[in-house]
Amino acid sequence: MRAIDAGTASQGASTRVLMENAGKAVACAIMERFPRQRTAVLCGPGNNGGDGWVAARHLQEAGWEVWVETLTPRELLQGDAAAAAAMWSGETLPISQDNPMADLFVDALFGAGLSRPLDGEAARLARALPASRVVAVDVPSGLAGDTGAPLGEHHFSACLTVTFVRKKLAHVLIPARAHCGEVVVADIGASERIVEELGVQTWENAPALWRLPWPDITAHKHARGHVWVASGGKARTGAARLAARAALRAGAGLVTILSPTEALEENAAQIAALMVREAVDEAAYAEAARNASALVLGPAFGTDAAHYKRLRAALDVKQRCPIVFDADAITLLSPITDAFHANDVLTPHVGEFRRAFPGVLSSSETRIDAARTAAAYARCVVVLKGPDTIIAAPDGRAFVNTTGTPFLATAGSGDVLSGIIAGLIAQGMASVDAACAGVWLHGRVAEFTGPGLIAEDLCENLPSVLNTLAPEALRRRVRP
Repeated sequence: MRAIDAGTASQGASTRVLMENAGKAVACAIMERFPRQRTAVLCGPGNNGGDGWVAARHLQEAGWEVWVETLTPRELLQGDAAAAAAMWSGETLPISQDNPMADLFVDALFGAGLSRPLDGEAARLARALPASRVVAVDVPSGLAGDTGAPLGEHHFSACLTVTFVRKKLAHVLIPARAHCGEVVVADIGASERIVEELGVQTWENAPALWRLPWPDITAHKHARGHVWVASGGKARTGAARLAARAALRAGAGLVTILSPTEALEENAAQIAALMVREAVDEAAYAEAARNASALVLGPAFGTDAAHYKRLRAALDVKQRCPIVFDADAITLLSPITDAFHANDVLTPHVGEFRRAFPGVLSSSETRIDAARTAAAYARCVVVLKGPDTIIAAPDGRAFVNTTGTPFLATAGSGDVLSGIIAGLIAQGMASVDAACAGVWLHGRVAEFTGPGLIAEDLCENLPSVLNTLAPEALRRRVRP
């Protein structure tokens, strides 16, 4: 943002105008969402505080009862913040616990640029104010804008955060995301050319970034791809069936479960739409990798030496399909020493990631950095799962997912994700796009399902979410 401000100024736009636009955007966002009420604008010493002085003026001009509480005396302010404060004609108080109580507080103390813990009156207010009564300017004070981590023991939480130009990492990474409330991104007149020239390589995952592989009128099942899923042995088959059913629901034309002999009946008795193929030796896994459009390896697969040989038989096929490695497959390969194909996808949760890539997470500033490092090292797509799942490509691109609910913390949900990703790859999506789409859909279906979610619900409710994204000609019509 500093580079964007400087670049915009170099093109002749005043940074003072940017501050005016930012403060007005904060005031407008507040007025659109709250009734008029007693409002205290908490202003810090820098440009974030300057935005607050402007917001207070616009609220006052709209008839709100508003005053400014400042950490820094007005005469000590500098630059644009001083100019913004000079235009304020309302009541101004030093921040103190003796000040009158407001109904709403605007946190314009520090924003994204803070690099030290809150202390003094700022820390007291952070402890005292509930999120429901706070609107944050840029980022709730006390949270690091670049990492989403708390800078100390105390930080603000907000029900609304108004930021500018683009979201910051704190708006999408846990834990900061949980303290931002609704996030509004305001256009303040910054140069889009300058933004593009920065070469940003991090995005919030969203459907605008990828295109689902919708079938046309000439489609047939073989054109929509064939997913194979490697099953575990007897009494360990449920995970593979969840992944296989998810691949079907995601649109794969054919799905085959590769089953050990002792589990054939168990697998065949469950889902009529799935095919089952017996795997009598390692050659069956190599055949699957050679002939499938995508292969899922790992859900409840097994972790002994025999399973390692089966995995290697598939992995070492020279001309093979993309493989989605999950669960036991990641355990078998840990620590990662292989360079995978660029179209392969690894889907570890945090524990699996730590075993697969020792030391990478602890030495990285953010989960984004860790996933990027892992993807570059393994030379494949890495999906680091969690409440802020990161999808990283070996070329350095990274995507942060913000869909989902805590109800995804249930047995089998990761198996479903692997199946969705494989089903999309089988239909021709690039693996990084399939991973992004799969993670987004997985989270959105969880939101659609709500409390009580079990893994099977993700498969069964996926069509309803896909229907909202489908072209009009393919969309299911709900008859009255």
